[in-house]
Amino acid sequence: MLYHLFTPLADDVALFNVFRYITFRTGGAIMTALLISFIIGPPLIRWMRVKQGKGQPIRQDGPQSHIIEKAGTPTMGGVLILLSMLIAVLLWAPLNNPYVWMVLAVTMGFGLLGFLDDYLKVAKQNTKGVVGSFKLIFQFLIAFGAAWFCFWVLSNEPSIDNAIATRVPLPFLKDAMIPLGLFIIPFTGFVIVGSSNAVNMTDGLDGLAIVPVMIAAASFMLIAYLVGRIDYTDYLGLTYVPGVGELAIICGAIVGAGLGFLWFNAPPAMIFMGDTGSLSLGGALGAIAVATKHEVVLAIIGGLFVFEALSVMIQIASFKLTGKRVFRMAPIHHHYEQLGWRESTIVIRFWIIAVILALIGLSTLKIR
Repeated sequence: MLYHLFTPLADDVALFNVFRYITFRTGGAIMTALLISFIIGPPLIRWMRVKQGKGQPIRQDGPQSHIIEKAGTPTMGGVLILLSMLIAVLLWAPLNNPYVWMVLAVTMGFGLLGFLDDYLKVAKQNTKGVVGSFKLIFQFLIAFGAAWFCFWVLSNEPSIDNAIATRVPLPFLKDAMIPLGLFIIPFTGFVIVGSSNAVNMTDGLDGLAIVPVMIAAASFMLIAYLVGRIDYTDYLGLTYVPGVGELAIICGAIVGAGLGFLWFNAPPAMIFMGDTGSLSLGGALGAIAVATKHEVVLAIIGGLFVFEALSVMIQIASFKLTGKRVFRMAPIHHHYEQLGWRESTIVIRFWIIAVILALIGLSTLKIR
């Protein structure tokens, strides 16, 4: 909104020229989302405590200390993240950019599904929310819609080679792409759904999911900005996607809203993000990776989420095939809890891993 309000005045008032710069508006989005989080956080948490009563139900098969410490903590903290992020994006992003609306649609759609899941868990006071099959169908409908939209936009962009709409760039290799044809739509749809559920599986300890999400969002803030600039893409050998640089503002809003949420989620957590936050943030990262044509790099930068999801799949496959468990408990952060690691130790070490993976992912921008 501010972009459309002030940029037409830039020729007359030099000060307003800053609104033409993505970097300035990204910084504005970060600070706006952070400020809104601080303002609405305390009353929202008080209201949720009253409305939710016993709070989020906790798995009973985990460490006893974990059950005692987490019991009674309200969930649906993702509402705080989504509200802060949405307001910041609507204020600072150009509202005529198709990629902005695509990512917002995925984020809010997945957030609505997560909110319903959290509500059912609180209402029934058990860990079963939305039926798994319905959840996946709903996710895939949104993801395939977003995937098709990105394909359509790129296929009709006159300033680029439209063939990139059906190709997946490979990191570390210059001009190396996998041609998928129309299979690009199910592939990128799976990227979005997989990202959403991987972040959801990571969310189990105070601060464990939100910091790696912010690290990934900050990384894609840079990627989106570079991919949206033809001069930088020519220099770095990246795939140029016109207009996608504005997604840096969404990434910035995620970082700002995430910092605000972390203020209240720091141990001992006053609120959990719940599926409202984890499903939506994971979906947002997946959608941004698809729009920027960095789907494979997402698997590197978000490698922590991949490890968490793989631990669950390995555990299920092993138990069904052999009747034995590979880990004491899945996702893998609970395995380390069962081994006796302190929660703070697990969280901080996983943050360190997330930083390392993000640096490796960002190195793909130059090493080709």
